[in-house]
This record gives sequence, C-alpha cells and structure tokens, in this order.
Amino acid sequence: MDGKMLARLGAVVFVGVAITATVIELTRKPEEPQVRTLVHERDDTDALRQVLRRCRDMGEAATRDPACLDVWAKARDRFLGQSPKPSQPGGTRTLGPEAPTTLFPAEAPAMKESAPAPKDTAPDAQPEPVGPGAH
Repeated sequence: MDGKMLARLGAVVFVGVAITATVIELTRKPEEPQVRTLVHERDDTDALRQVLRRCRDMGEAATRDPACLDVWAKARDRFLGQSPKPSQPGGTRTLGPEAPTTLFPAEAPAMKESAPAPKDTAPDAQPEPVGPGAH
C-alpha cells in the first residue's frame, strides 16, 4: 500500500466515524430536567422570621428592644446548633459581655484635643531644585 491509498482509507474511516457520531447524537432523547421537591418550613420558623423582619424594620431601635434581643439570641442559637440558654427568673435580663453595644452612642465622650504644632519650625527635608540638564 502506498501513502495515497493509506490517506484515502484514513479519510473514509474518519468520515464514517463522524457520520455515526452525528446520527447517535441526533437520535438521543433530551434528558428530563430533575424535579426537586421543596421542603416546607415549620410554623415556628415562620413566626420567628416574622419577628426577625419586624426587628430588622425597626432599625437601631431594635438594639434596645428586649423582644428583638431575645429573638436574635434564639436565631443565633438555632443557627449555631446550640441549645438555648435558660432564661432568668422573672424575665429579667442581665447585661454581660454578650450585650449589644451601639455604634454611635447618644453621649459622645469629649474629644481629646492635641497641642497645635509650632509654626516657626521648618520641615525635616526640603526638595532640592532641579538644575537645567539634570535629566
């Protein structure tokens, strides 16, 4: 067999494989999309979400609302998978290290003013003037 005959035979085999692959692809049925069922949430979760949304809509006032603080603690415990801490008797709440703090308190502490810099001192370093032809 010479080179020309071998090249023709290779081309015929290639065309045959290409036609076979095309026929197989065209006769394949499209796959059905997988249907996933949604899990319905429990009613207590829905009530918790409603209270969380109310607290969200309250804005910064929610940081001082005991109901919002309690529901945030419940949501945090549920998220972290922890059992809720027993509440204080009588519904009183002690403020500890986990108590929320406000970003901008109503009474800002007095700002400490620094002494003004002396006016007659020269800067530490001054740039030297560039002469002609210094490039």
